[in-house]
Amino acid sequence: MTDDLAELPEAAEGDYKLERSTISAVREAIEGMDALAIDAALDPLHPADIADLLEQISSGERRALLGLWSMGIDGEILSELDDNLREEVINFLPAGVLSEAVREMESDDVVDLVEDLEDDQQEMILGALEDADRVAVERALSYPEYSAGRLMQRELVVAPEHWTVGEAIDFLRREDDLPEQFYHIILVDPGYHPTGYVTLGKLLGSPRAAKLLSIIEDSFRTIPVTQPEEDVAYAFNQYHLISAPVVDEDDRLVGVITIDDAMIVLDDEAEEDIMRLAGVSGEESLSDRTLETVRQRLPWLGVNLFTAILASVVISQFEDILAQIVALAVLMPIVASMGGNAGTQSLTVAVRALATKDLTGSNLWRVVRRETLAGLVNGIIFAVIMGIVGVLWFGTPMLGAVIAVAMVVNMVVAALAGILIPIGLEKLGVDPALASGAFVTTVTDVVGFFAFLGLAAALLV
Repeated sequence: MTDDLAELPEAAEGDYKLERSTISAVREAIEGMDALAIDAALDPLHPADIADLLEQISSGERRALLGLWSMGIDGEILSELDDNLREEVINFLPAGVLSEAVREMESDDVVDLVEDLEDDQQEMILGALEDADRVAVERALSYPEYSAGRLMQRELVVAPEHWTVGEAIDFLRREDDLPEQFYHIILVDPGYHPTGYVTLGKLLGSPRAAKLLSIIEDSFRTIPVTQPEEDVAYAFNQYHLISAPVVDEDDRLVGVITIDDAMIVLDDEAEEDIMRLAGVSGEESLSDRTLETVRQRLPWLGVNLFTAILASVVISQFEDILAQIVALAVLMPIVASMGGNAGTQSLTVAVRALATKDLTGSNLWRVVRRETLAGLVNGIIFAVIMGIVGVLWFGTPMLGAVIAVAMVVNMVVAALAGILIPIGLEKLGVDPALASGAFVTTVTDVVGFFAFLGLAAALLV
């Protein structure tokens, strides 16, 4: 066994990523209208790599490729495409190709595909489904957006709770319509209420006469169909779930959520938080057109302009002292910059902790004390450094003292703002990842300038 494994070829460095040479070959084939070359380039690729390739070429190249490629888009590729690109690709596809691709997809992927499309496109896709599949998708679309009902799939394996291992195995062997991938057999009572689940490994390793109820997993828990998807992803991560049954308001089984879907939500949430901390919409992607990018970024750039004006208003109140002591204009940005960086550090920790539910009412004040003390200690350290720099640079001990005190004040305030502002915004129902950055920056700029210039006006004139 070991010798056989030793003979396996090592994976090449480029085996797990789309290589530039492939993209170049596809572009050359499109330019030359060479359908055979396109087939040769795309045939060995994984559906996820083909989706990546479609996202990296221009809209015109996508249209040409889809017209030349003999194999055409299938359900797997559609499910891998970026949400913002799917609508464009669907518009390029002939009705027959689209219908065939949709029929290959699982119900949760179809829901994800159609929920953001226009009504006419939704109807076209739903019309391509068999009656039972269409009813399942329409039922899922009736649930709230970003809920477990939208995330779940209808393809699942169910067994009566009184069955034995042998009965379950015999059922699996003779059943022709099993899901392509599944991890558990869900047990239900006569009212179709889930009562437990059994892993396939435990099923195959148990005696045929053993009752399924005797080998159920301790991790079993159900998910309400209206539960927000971020809470679903949190449960999967927190309790190490592989799959979980979804129940309606009467606790009857209506679907199942698997770990791959939950991890997509976690990944999307993390990516969204990162982008929103920079004031960018979580829905923005590289395939967006210029006008769409401008529309998404413009509002928060406007907010940043307004907050910058507030900071400038504070500075304008000290025009006289700035005119008398030019050194203040030189040192002033340092105070604001250090406070801004300290605030961003606290803000990043707070937003992530809120997203993962690690920051709660029970540990809030402990975290606030920690951040305040960290800001104080860091402020004192850098205050000493800047105090010395101020004295050596400008030869004025009092100027060194002013910037040192202002540095301590601003870094403590920055640490507090970085924690308390996102918490306050969440209480008000505003996404802290999207809105906190502008407010924290405003606080640190205004407090930094006011503390530094105010102390200078009081002590240096």
